[in-house]
Amino acid sequence: MSVEPSGPEGQTIPASIGGSDRLAVGFSCLGHFFVHFFEPTFFVVALVLPTVLGISYEAVLALVVVGKVLLGLAAPLAGWLGDRWGATRLMLIYFLGLGAAGIACGLGSTSWELGIALTALGLFGSIYHPVGIAWLVRTAHSQGKALGVNGIFGSLGPAVAGVVAGALTEWVSWRAAFLVPGSLAIVTGAVFWLSLRKGWVVNGKARTRAVVAVQKGDTVRAFMVLALGMLVGGLVYQSTQAALPKVFDDRLFGFLGGGTVGPGTAVMLVYGFSACFQLVAGHLADRFSLKWVYLLAWLVQGPLLAMAAWATGAPLVGVAMLMVTFNTSTLPAENMLLARYTPEKWRGTAYGLKFVLNFGMAALAVPVVGMVRAATGDLTALFVVLAALAGMVALAAFALPAMSGHKEGRSQMETAKAGRS
Repeated sequence: MSVEPSGPEGQTIPASIGGSDRLAVGFSCLGHFFVHFFEPTFFVVALVLPTVLGISYEAVLALVVVGKVLLGLAAPLAGWLGDRWGATRLMLIYFLGLGAAGIACGLGSTSWELGIALTALGLFGSIYHPVGIAWLVRTAHSQGKALGVNGIFGSLGPAVAGVVAGALTEWVSWRAAFLVPGSLAIVTGAVFWLSLRKGWVVNGKARTRAVVAVQKGDTVRAFMVLALGMLVGGLVYQSTQAALPKVFDDRLFGFLGGGTVGPGTAVMLVYGFSACFQLVAGHLADRFSLKWVYLLAWLVQGPLLAMAAWATGAPLVGVAMLMVTFNTSTLPAENMLLARYTPEKWRGTAYGLKFVLNFGMAALAVPVVGMVRAATGDLTALFVVLAALAGMVALAAFALPAMSGHKEGRSQMETAKAGRS
């Protein structure tokens, strides 16, 4: 007689992925797309807002700071609510709230109105990562592959946003750059609500994972290294996302076009290339040592960030493509390591705490970008400092416990077979 394996708290776990699981992964991926779509949209639109609002470029960047901080600081509360109310309820609030905030950004007429709308955008955006990622990890059959696919959508967000925001700002208006994606997010929320009503999507239960015994010392060491990586990874991601449109505007010299179209197209190429590598990064995390996948991704980032400090023209675009790719390729291994050292019932809360570092604390990078440019006239020093920080994380990653994603995957299959025999 075939017996379904049971989860860590006695839940019955289906042996194969059902339609609901696939839809859950799909909506989680769309959520990842939207949360990363709105961030670069603002930074592209910010190239014209000084003229529109009558304030400096540095003052325009300051409008998004509170929202960026809330994107991380509100994440633990969102994760805690997701653990207790259910991921699907929070995801519905996320889609509808994010869309409404995006539309409010497009309707803002003063710097205060735009700042309040951007704050709401960050608050609703804080729901996605602790809730959507934990939901994905809980329901996915192959964690690394699912996180890789999810990462593709996360990277496609800024890739599509760069060219769409640039084109809409140049040819329609800066307001359209917010109104269009805001409306699409609300439509996605409506479809998600219908899927919940029809029972096509459910909250889901955790799949069987082999519980690999870990020493307390290994757990503490892993959390210390991961905390440093999350903070620096967020600083690199947030800094480069804020800085690249302006760096491209300053250093491309008409390459890829003028106005906001050229920098927007360059942003699309950078994040589009990064998206293509996400599935590879997820596959590597499933098949090889999580420690070495994570470490090598950090090891390569330092030299690339240093090269970006002085590159211009077409080489700058190429270096930025690789730089962002290796930054985002750390995420599948990082999320799997965090899940491995976190009890299932606290998974959402743990991811929430991660994004306090990854987005909340790292959001301070945005005003730093403005201050560095105001003080030096360019952003060379910013990339030099980021290169040094990346090297520091690479050295710290040597202290991670050596545990293989491939070996755990094999243990999961053996556990499942034992449960069915």
